[in-house]
Amino acid sequence: MRSGNTHPRHLGLVLIAVLAALLTGMWALDYWPNITRETIEGWVDGAGPWGPLLIVLLMMGSIVASPIPSAPIALVSGVAYGHMEGAIYVAIGSELGALSAFIIARYLGRVYVERWLGNKAAYGLLGSQNLLTLTVFASRLLPFISFDAMSYAAGLSRLHLWRFLIATLAGILPASFLLAHIGAEAMSGSFDAAEWVIVGLGVMTATPLILVAILRPSDRNKAS
Repeated sequence: MRSGNTHPRHLGLVLIAVLAALLTGMWALDYWPNITRETIEGWVDGAGPWGPLLIVLLMMGSIVASPIPSAPIALVSGVAYGHMEGAIYVAIGSELGALSAFIIARYLGRVYVERWLGNKAAYGLLGSQNLLTLTVFASRLLPFISFDAMSYAAGLSRLHLWRFLIATLAGILPASFLLAHIGAEAMSGSFDAAEWVIVGLGVMTATPLILVAILRPSDRNKAS
């Protein structure tokens, strides 16, 4: 009984320690100020075969600590590795970053999250497991909802970890491919990227609204 609870807690503490060391190293190397797309491109080019790992770590850092904007990283991933491969690296980094934020919030609690993010994570996620899963999935499709704040908020909720991971992965795949595609197309000189942005944002915004409109009445009926 006790050993079953110990292993996840130890895993969370190890993950926190690794992330803390990574962020401390980036701060010590003065990586924080003026991080632009050109800066990230330089890092990826200089990393050589370690470039994919760097993309994943940068995506994780952008979610856990928010010092780096994630969109330029995704664009650079598309430029460097193409549509599919670039999207895969972005999705892996986003999923691991979301997992890290979730575990940090779950094991360190609300006081730490509020000290770190203020009221950004005060979403007050309540409801059934299905409704919480749908909420996380919908938030991943909406570009104006903070990805990192929602990850921390989900860690403070009753949502099961496996549901959170599935909802996050399903939600980030479209945006990961879209941004990587834009980066790859921009590199090849194509000017169709604006059309992809319009269509992609339209789908990303409309889909969760439609799903909530369809599924919310059923939840109300169950509650009544």
